[in-house]
Formats: sequence, structure tokens, C-alpha cells
Amino acid sequence: MCPDQSPNQDIAAAILARDVTVTYVGHGVPVNALAGVDLQVSKGEFVCVLGRSGSGKSTLLHVFAALQYPTSGEVRIGGVDVQSLSLDDAARWRRRQVGMVHQFFNLIPTLSVVQNVATPLLLEGQRLRHVRARVEGLLDELGMADRRNHSLGELSGGEMQRVALARALVADPSVILADEPTGNLDSRTGHMILALLARLARDRGVTLVMVTHDLTATSYAERVVTMEDGRIVNDLAAPQLARPVE
Repeated sequence: MCPDQSPNQDIAAAILARDVTVTYVGHGVPVNALAGVDLQVSKGEFVCVLGRSGSGKSTLLHVFAALQYPTSGEVRIGGVDVQSLSLDDAARWRRRQVGMVHQFFNLIPTLSVVQNVATPLLLEGQRLRHVRARVEGLLDELGMADRRNHSLGELSGGEMQRVALARALVADPSVILADEPTGNLDSRTGHMILALLARLARDRGVTLVMVTHDLTATSYAERVVTMEDGRIVNDLAAPQLARPVE
């Protein structure tokens, strides 16, 4: 759980959640997907949120991304009160400040690799010819230089997730939110993606929150937050499990 915080700690936090609840009402019965979550993530920290299906971890990530508004409580990302954003403002804020990485990649099949990576910038009104150098630089960094003009149908699952990583980073976000980023990959490829995430977050000073049900994924994080039934039940330094050679 998040300890008591001073105003100075609040300013230093990249992510700050206080007493956050998300309540659904089905068949007249309220159900808490989140039940009073308190969490603080420092700038540049890599936090893994661990939990079984239904624990609330993905709901928490969606609240952090302003894809879902909390029923009550406070959420601030980089000092922004995200629950106060309108839908349009939230979409613009995500494109500029938050990189999203999904289990099933969420790429656009009709676009090339370069076009997919550039999408957040194109939605901001920039021209592809003006951002191509930035996009190709990221693809080179992720070992995708020879795939930049390929279609998605020519890529493996691991290659598509690297494209998704490049797209998440292209706008230089302050926060990356990853939802089961290895859930659709084989074990070896999954470890490769986790190593890339950890390295990129470290090298760029980006705050990274990853949700997963995979215990082995926690060895790449600095801190592991465990959730059950919409609550945080543990918040500990990450166990140092054996990692495969990068």
C-alpha cells in the first residue's frame, strides 16, 4: 500500500492514486473492480502489477490511462488530474504523455510498420515525411530496421510487439502502461520483450507500469504490487529471479 505522502512526494510522483474505487452495478448488485487502491509510482520506476484474472489489475491500468474513470478517489499522472479530462482531452493527453502496449498489439493491419509506429504523431497532424527519421530510428533501436516497410502480415508475434513498443515510444511519453505485453508470445520471445521494456524504460527515464499474471515477468521490474479482489495486498521490491541471457 502507498505510505503517507508529503506534498513534496506528491510532486515527485509520476503516478499517484488515492482511495480509488471502480464500482459496477449488475443485476442491481454493486461489484467493486477496484476497492480503495492507494499507489504511488516514482518517476523512472518500473512497477509490475501482479494478479490473477479478475483481481483488478487491468482496470487499474485503464484508470491510469484515462480509458476508464474511477467511481471515486483521486488519480494524478505527471500532476494531471486524469479523471477531470473530457473524452477528447483524455485522447489527446494519452497520445502525448502515455505509451500503451497491449497483449494483442492493437496495430492497424492495413498500414505498414512505419505507418503504424507513426500513428500517434499523424493523429497530432504531423506529416509522415517529417517524422520518418524519428520512426526509423526507433525501429533501428528495436532491431526492426529491415522490417520498416513490411506489412503486418509479414511479421512474427515478437516483431509485432516490437512495432507496438516503438509506437508507444514515438511521442516521447513520460509513462508507459503495458497490459500483459507477453501474454500472446512464446516464453523466449516474451523474455526478449520484457528485457527490451526494462532497458528502454531505464535508458529513457520513462515510468513503466506493467500488469501481468506471470510471476517470472516480475524479475524484470524494480517493484511488484500484488492485487486480489480489487485491492493491493502486497507492495514489495521485485524478487531477483534468474533471467535468460538478453
